[in-house]
Amino acid sequence: MQLLYYDAAVIVVDKPGGLLSVPGRGPDKQDCVINRIRNMFPGCPAHPAVHRLDMYTSGIMILARTREAQRNLAIQFEKKIPQKRYTALLDGIITARQGRITLRFRLDIDNRPYQIFDPLHGKEGTTLWRTIAIEDGRTRVEFRPLSGRTHQLRLHAAHQFGLATPIVGDSLYGNGREGEQMMLHATSLTLNHPLTSQSQTFFSPVPF
Repeated sequence: MQLLYYDAAVIVVDKPGGLLSVPGRGPDKQDCVINRIRNMFPGCPAHPAVHRLDMYTSGIMILARTREAQRNLAIQFEKKIPQKRYTALLDGIITARQGRITLRFRLDIDNRPYQIFDPLHGKEGTTLWRTIAIEDGRTRVEFRPLSGRTHQLRLHAAHQFGLATPIVGDSLYGNGREGEQMMLHATSLTLNHPLTSQSQTFFSPVPF
C-alpha cells in the first residue's frame, strides 16, 4: 500500500489489488487498509474509511483523519459529490466507443457476494464508459460510476445487458482464477476538501 497524500484532515492511499479495504471475519483477514492506516496515524477514527474498493480492485482510496472530516466526506459520498474514474481491461473487443449503463441488481443471498440482475427488487446503478484502446483482443476502457453499488463496474462490464465483456482477472463474473490480479484500477478521485471546501483531485497511475 502506497501513501499518496495526507494532511490534517484526509489520508489518500494507493491500494494494491488483493488487499482488503476493511477487516473481514477471522484473524487471517485483519490485514487491510484501515488497520494499516490506524497503525500509521494513531488518533484517527476507529473506522476512517468513507468508501471502499473491492479486494481485487486497486487504486485511489481516501480516508478521514478526524471525526469532523469523516462526517464531511460521508455527506459528500451520500450526496454523490465525489467524481470517480476507473480504468479497466476487458476480456474481449468492444465495438461501441462510449455509452451509459443503468441496471438494477442486488445480492444473491444464496451465493454471496455475487450480485444478480433484478429489475424489480434491485437497486439502480449507473455507469458512464468510453473506450480508450484495443490491445491484443482486449479493450481498455474508462468507467465513471455515477452510483456506488457493490460490484457495480464488474457487473456492468460482464452482464449481457451491460458490455457483455468481463474484466480481465475477474474470478466472480469472468474467467479469472481466485487470487488472480483483476484489471480494474481506481485512477482518480475528485471531491471537496473537508477543511477548505475547495475541489481537489487525487491520481494513481494505472499499473497494467
